[in-house]
Amino acid sequence: MRFQLKSYMPRSLFGRAALILVVPIVTIQLVVSIIFIQRHFEGVTRQLSQGVMIETRYLLSELASAGSPGASQQRMAELAGPLAMQIDFPAAGPVPVADSLSFFDLSGRAVIATLHEGLPQLIAVDLSSTAHMVQIWLPTPQGLLKLTLSRSRLSASNPHQLLVLMVLASVLMTLIAYVFLRNQLTPITRLAAAAAAFGKGETVPYRPRGATEVRAAGNAFLDMRARIERQIEQRTLMLSGVSHDLRTPLTRLKLGLSFLPEGEEATALRRDVDDMERLVNEFLAFVRGDAMEDTQAVDPVALVGQVVENAVRVGQAVTLGECDVVGDVRLRPAAVVRALENLIGNAVRYGTKAHVSLKAGERSLRILVEDNGPGIAPELRDTAVLPFTRLDAARDPNQGGGVGLGLSIAADIARSHGGALRLSQSEALGGLKAELVLAR
Repeated sequence: MRFQLKSYMPRSLFGRAALILVVPIVTIQLVVSIIFIQRHFEGVTRQLSQGVMIETRYLLSELASAGSPGASQQRMAELAGPLAMQIDFPAAGPVPVADSLSFFDLSGRAVIATLHEGLPQLIAVDLSSTAHMVQIWLPTPQGLLKLTLSRSRLSASNPHQLLVLMVLASVLMTLIAYVFLRNQLTPITRLAAAAAAFGKGETVPYRPRGATEVRAAGNAFLDMRARIERQIEQRTLMLSGVSHDLRTPLTRLKLGLSFLPEGEEATALRRDVDDMERLVNEFLAFVRGDAMEDTQAVDPVALVGQVVENAVRVGQAVTLGECDVVGDVRLRPAAVVRALENLIGNAVRYGTKAHVSLKAGERSLRILVEDNGPGIAPELRDTAVLPFTRLDAARDPNQGGGVGLGLSIAADIARSHGGALRLSQSEALGGLKAELVLAR
């Protein structure tokens, strides 16, 4: 029962706060309506109905003491004015066989019950035929007696007015509470939006507002964002220094080797320099990540298609599968291309072919790269995305001159887009399936 109710509860903070606000108001309305209105006005209705019942008994006693029919009619005519009733005696026309009242007439039930209790000979009471009027039929020895009087003499006339006032007051107070509640929850929503945007690699303007606790959380978020941005900036500066300090000696080495005569030693040295340059490029790509690029609105289908086309152009066995149409999505295109190229490179390095597809969800994009290689054991998949990790010979990250940074770079780019890199087994090709998840 608990889990069934939980599934119907609102998920947003605003919805739950509104529910906390509305439930007590509705409960109070029901309690007041049942206890106060029902009991109070029912008691008032019984008292008024008993007064009419006493007046009706008086009329019956006057009819019994009048004697002749003429005297009875004259006596009824004399009492009609003082008692504020229309008295038809003897009454003509059809007589209802049962009481009549509307379905929603709650006080009418108390009127009929009180009159029948005090007037056992009562034939019928009509509360619905004529608006705001009550008709009563009684038998007498001289003939049928019909009484017509105002409904206000038998029941309280303002229960509906009180209900309307209660509803209007509740609606007004709910609207006022809604305004205050929205003002308190809006800073939380803005904080969540700023945090979500920063998780996707975007920096949006944010200023702490709201209650003291919300301001404290906002200031903590700003401090955290500033520290992360400083770290990114320091990493970028380190990139510039490493790029200058390492590439310049490598260039001098390559230039010096170009003057050496051809031979096995010179060829081996050139190969070592090329390996060193490739290692430096991978190190720099890992350090750089995507910190130097701004987000752009890009069509992911066209982006993936272009990467696959480039891979095919250089001779890699890559096929493009089904791609869901999603429209433009804000991301860092160069970083996503780098991550996708690393995944495709790993796939064709350890297998003979790769298959790329794009799946779109409500909140994320999934770029899938599958191969027919040996794959990675489930217990090693978390370790495989760590930088400089060495696996077994079948899936050695150093195979082909790499240093095991391809998956690490892809995972880092996925995290900077609010997503993750997931590794599993390909059902179609039997090898590794790398799933690059990007938040939308």
